[in-house]
Amino acid sequence: MNARQPEQLPLTRSSVLAAHDVIKSRAHRTPIFTSSSLSAGITAGNNLYFKAENLQKGGAFKFRGASFNLSRLSHEELQRGVCTHSSGNHAGALALAAKERGIKCFVVMPSNSSQVKIDAVRSYGAEIMFCEPNAPARAATLAMVQARTGATFIPPYDAINTILGQGTAFLELSEQVPEKLAAVITPVGGGGLLAGTALAAEGTGVRVFGAEPAGADDCARGLEEGKRREDVDANTIADGLRTPVGVLNFPIIQEKVERVIVVSDEEVIEAMRLLWERLKLVVEPSSATAFAAVRNPAFRELGIKGPIGIILSGGNVDMSKPLPWVVL
Repeated sequence: MNARQPEQLPLTRSSVLAAHDVIKSRAHRTPIFTSSSLSAGITAGNNLYFKAENLQKGGAFKFRGASFNLSRLSHEELQRGVCTHSSGNHAGALALAAKERGIKCFVVMPSNSSQVKIDAVRSYGAEIMFCEPNAPARAATLAMVQARTGATFIPPYDAINTILGQGTAFLELSEQVPEKLAAVITPVGGGGLLAGTALAAEGTGVRVFGAEPAGADDCARGLEEGKRREDVDANTIADGLRTPVGVLNFPIIQEKVERVIVVSDEEVIEAMRLLWERLKLVVEPSSATAFAAVRNPAFRELGIKGPIGIILSGGNVDMSKPLPWVVL
């Protein structure tokens, strides 16, 4: 089950710039939101700028990486279609990107995937194959799909073109804000968005941070231990972050990210509530993790002076269920 990455680009800021040139006609240039009350809640009085990737096509930043991956495939590969395994936003993003190009998409989803995300993938015309909710089952089912279809595997986070595509969100953020950012923070699960952001910020003087829930803090622990952790025993409301950081992603984060801030689910829920209430934005728990980290004492103790960019990664929420602060 090899991920095909034709004509690989180097993992550099210039490659992120090249990726943006390719996908900017397909991806939304999502807006920036501000809130004086949310900014005032930060001890240092930093201006906060929220990049609303929840308003991206497919409801998440993942469309960027999916779209760039497809742009790198040959005509023959596109004709055979693409495939992936995902329980959520990457599945929807790839299905939508494939639909826009008129090609086939095959998605392996765990049997416990949320219904709203299953419905989204189906609505974009992808063929879904279900499997048991574990990594070996995902891999085995995907291998069968590839053998049957000849489709090219598009990885959700652990691939060069995926990382480069996700980094384009920071490029736009840095152009859209009216003042130079002092720092930027993104959630981290597999690490595509954080690694891409770190590459895009290279040489700009912007400090890069990640945010991770305590119930899935393999990246933060790996940084402390000096090596990537292979598995994550995830127990968090932030379902989009329940995955180990990628093999390619971890060394980028290790070298270029200053710190990954760990927050509790209670902090995530409160941050999510504030974003819904003050910005009037539908964001999912994974997305709220970055704002939760900025409000955390560990981040405040860093003493960052100046504007902070926060990438809101997605907004695919199952509206048939009670909102988490209501349950809490």
